[in-house]
Amino acid sequence: MLPARVTARDPETAKGRSSIVSLLLGRPLSSAQERAERTGPAAGVAIFGLDALSSVAYGPEAALTLLGAAGALYINPISLSVVVLLIIVYFSYRQTIGAYPNGGGSYTVATENLGTGPGLLAAAALMIDYILDVAVGISAGVGALVSAVPRLQPHTLELCLVILVLLTLVNLRGTREAGLIFMAPTYLFIGCVLAVVFLGEAAALTHGGHPVPVIPLPNTHWPAEGVGLWLLLKAFAAGCTAMTGVEAVSNGTPAFRDPRVKMARTTLTIIIAVLVVMLAGVGHLIRVYGVTATVPGQPGYQTVLSMLTQAVAGRGTFYYVTSCSILLVTALSANTAFADFPRLCHAIAQNGYLPYPFTVLGRRLVYTEGILTLVVLAGGLLVLFRGVTDRLIPLFAVGAFLAFTLSQAGMVRHWRRVGGRGARTSMFVNGFGALSTGITVCVIVTAKFTEGAWITVLLIPAIILLMISIRHHYARIAKETAVHSPLNIKGIQPPLVVVPIESWSRISQKALRFAYSISPLIQILRVDSGDVDVDKFCEILSESIEKPVQQAGLPPPQVVVLHSPYRFVILPILEYILDLERQHPERQIAVLVPELVERRWIYYLLHNQRSNVLKVLLYLKGDRRIVVINVPWYLHEKGE
Repeated sequence: MLPARVTARDPETAKGRSSIVSLLLGRPLSSAQERAERTGPAAGVAIFGLDALSSVAYGPEAALTLLGAAGALYINPISLSVVVLLIIVYFSYRQTIGAYPNGGGSYTVATENLGTGPGLLAAAALMIDYILDVAVGISAGVGALVSAVPRLQPHTLELCLVILVLLTLVNLRGTREAGLIFMAPTYLFIGCVLAVVFLGEAAALTHGGHPVPVIPLPNTHWPAEGVGLWLLLKAFAAGCTAMTGVEAVSNGTPAFRDPRVKMARTTLTIIIAVLVVMLAGVGHLIRVYGVTATVPGQPGYQTVLSMLTQAVAGRGTFYYVTSCSILLVTALSANTAFADFPRLCHAIAQNGYLPYPFTVLGRRLVYTEGILTLVVLAGGLLVLFRGVTDRLIPLFAVGAFLAFTLSQAGMVRHWRRVGGRGARTSMFVNGFGALSTGITVCVIVTAKFTEGAWITVLLIPAIILLMISIRHHYARIAKETAVHSPLNIKGIQPPLVVVPIESWSRISQKALRFAYSISPLIQILRVDSGDVDVDKFCEILSESIEKPVQQAGLPPPQVVVLHSPYRFVILPILEYILDLERQHPERQIAVLVPELVERRWIYYLLHNQRSNVLKVLLYLKGDRRIVVINVPWYLHEKGE
């Protein structure tokens, strides 16, 4: 027998009016509209490239902060090292996009080629990285705002949380709308930073490599310290934060329109090319202008890009436009994580290592559960670290580079397995990428361990254990609920129905009508706590129930009065039902719980919640033979 197919109507269309949710998030999108939500390179740069591009605002600064007064002398080799590593990873991820057009994130690649363990390691590392992407991006954006308007510094955390809420609303509206909204600030940021680089380089050329700042740089009063190899390694580790988010395009390949591989590769190329120019240019200008970092979180703090823009173009209109673009893009850079974290959680949940709600597409064809989880975790980090970027940086980059390494190692195994033309070249590219990023992971963990990276090192195995426990939970449920036989309807008996009531009313009348529709064996429970006349209650029931039931040829219900000298109500009912279950091992016990349904939530404060408490206790204490059934009475409902 083929099942009947009925197309459900959009409830909002049926109502003919839009709700507040629709106003904020837009009308629901049908599954058939998924293809129209896909994007191309222009919007793809804004959706998947913001994290990588915006890192130019805090990556070089993180290295300068560590180097202190000597920062300008050593920033060039550090920037060039990061650029070389970035190019290596770029070629590796081009290979990954081609091999995994349905989404080649580190989790997928590592799981399919290296096994479950490395896959979960990559998943945990990436989850931490995406959460930090949001926190660091927003805090860096607010840092740019505070640099331009110093009086806002005491409100740093509040500004961070406001931006987080706005980003959440934008991303809940869907991938396509998020891309369209973010395109203008993204390209404004790129244009402003490239303009600073080109103007600065032109000034350097015309002044023999020693340009004079339009506005003198602030005196940062860094103490003079020697710069050794260890400090340089720490600065390199901090500068590597500029590479976070590079994986986003590979992981989000399914979001591109056809031909998706070409579109994704074009997007990745644009992002990396622009980022390389900006990182190399900013690093060189820091050197020629002699810029040093200010102390984060302290009065007079100013970002490196803010000081560099002042030095190159002064503090006029261009400076404020550039500052606004930096603020917007660094704050919006969290959008990369908003785009990829839910996709990652979806992939993990499909394998049973995260709760299944992460696999469900929301009203706007985005994974709503993943977005909301990301918001809660990132918001907690912002509150914990008071929205100061430098305090979050030590936690950063470990997860990203660990994921890079596992992804590239998985790709080596992939090419070895599938073979074919060009497989050896691809193996070399991915192998060299895995080696480079693997060494970088060791450097970052060693250099940043005591400054906070130890938290990430501990969190990764904790998240893996959590995912494994979730998988075991689902496996246990599947084993216990599995059935390999057809429906068995032999020996079915009507259940023993129990109806707790407080008084004779339309609510209890509706419950008893339903009770007789499923079984003639009914017990009415009433708790006597000394506040009512039980004899009168039983007399009312006899007049209202017994005669109509006998006229219908049905047995009257049994009235059970539970005496409660200490005025307990829920516990006597619970104990009676559990005892009834033990006395009737051959029958199911159906507990009908009459309850009043108010039209507005605030009215529930005027009623006790005993029915809800009873249901919860029955779920927790009852056995498999107890069935709990709600019998709601909606206010303004017509009488039966």
